[in-house]
Amino acid sequence: MNLQACGQKVRLAVLGLGSRGLGQMQTLLEMEDVDVTAVCDVYTDRAEAGAEAVQAARGHRPFVTSHYEEAIDRSDVDAAIIMTSWETHVPLAIFAMRHGKRPAIEVGGAASVEECWQMVRASEETGVPLMMLENCCYGEAELTLLRMVREQVFGTLVHCAGAYAHDLRDEIGNGDINRHYRQRHFLHRNGELYPTHELGPIANYLNINRGNRMVALTSMASMARGLHEWLGEHRKDRTDLMNAQVNEGDVVITLIRCANGETIQLTHDCTLPRFYSRGGVIRGTKGMWMEDGHFIFLEGRTPVDPSDWAHHPESDAKYMQEYMHPLWKAYRDFGVRGNHDGMDYLVLRAFVESVQNQTEPPIDVYDAASWMSITALSEASIAAGSLPMAIPDFTDGRWITERRSESRADFDL
Repeated sequence: MNLQACGQKVRLAVLGLGSRGLGQMQTLLEMEDVDVTAVCDVYTDRAEAGAEAVQAARGHRPFVTSHYEEAIDRSDVDAAIIMTSWETHVPLAIFAMRHGKRPAIEVGGAASVEECWQMVRASEETGVPLMMLENCCYGEAELTLLRMVREQVFGTLVHCAGAYAHDLRDEIGNGDINRHYRQRHFLHRNGELYPTHELGPIANYLNINRGNRMVALTSMASMARGLHEWLGEHRKDRTDLMNAQVNEGDVVITLIRCANGETIQLTHDCTLPRFYSRGGVIRGTKGMWMEDGHFIFLEGRTPVDPSDWAHHPESDAKYMQEYMHPLWKAYRDFGVRGNHDGMDYLVLRAFVESVQNQTEPPIDVYDAASWMSITALSEASIAAGSLPMAIPDFTDGRWITERRSESRADFDL
């Protein structure tokens, strides 16, 4: 990845300008080889805020609309950044691909397996690539761990775990006020609603869709009490919300089996009081890593007192320095910027460069479909009493090859 602006200017339509979309657009506008020529949001005040941000950064006012078709289908738009509600990501991306514009979609789960297939077919039929903007794949810890995995520090990987563990009761409970779509999903659905922050990095560790694939899952949900009680205490202005049935279980656990024998555990935990964590765990034949506590245990390297049956782990700090990913070494010299500890800038930069170079993006349509499908499949599993569900092979067999590409150099090492 070239961290600095280079090459032909990429002209973007930005769709969805809530707090996330606006912040990401501002990060994009820090890149001199990026311009925003169209902004779109169903809420006119958000669209206007986006237009004002472009005016301030670039000295011109972009095209402003509340209709995504008008924003995408323009001669001065090369690609579309889609940061709208979860349920609109796929339809908007398909429209973009059908009109010859590369889409980059913000993360979220799928409404159905069928819409994942529609997304894949649209890309294959049009020849227009899609990228998922899974920023956690570019986190400093995640890329450093990926290097350690590639260098066999943990030996043969056997099991990985991750979580989206984040107390979001305020954001969800006030979704009707702050115009956030999470609320309707938590009220009406029950499954692994937000799998990709944890699954994206794990998919890289395990070479998913590039020599390996996920083949089946089973999910289980706890009772749904946390958000219900929060609404009863904090939303006395809305008796319908106070008395609303919340379907989403407070803790949803999903177990996934891979073709090469590895297992993955995902946890979705957003409606109980807790600290934030992505709950990362890597288990291999030579050691393990655990995000909570930043602990590591490497056979033959971690100091062990023979009389200590617990085999205490050590801090991962020195290993994070020793194995720092080359991209992050360069990034620190360049100057870390953007939101989420800098990972947002990297994932957006990767998309911009794939548009400039007309290459396949590093997180492609098959990754997006595979990761997003976990939401719909987990819902089906829970509804069926935690029965196993087959995970489709969206690559139609191409997963058995490594499928290396120039754009994935930072992942393939």
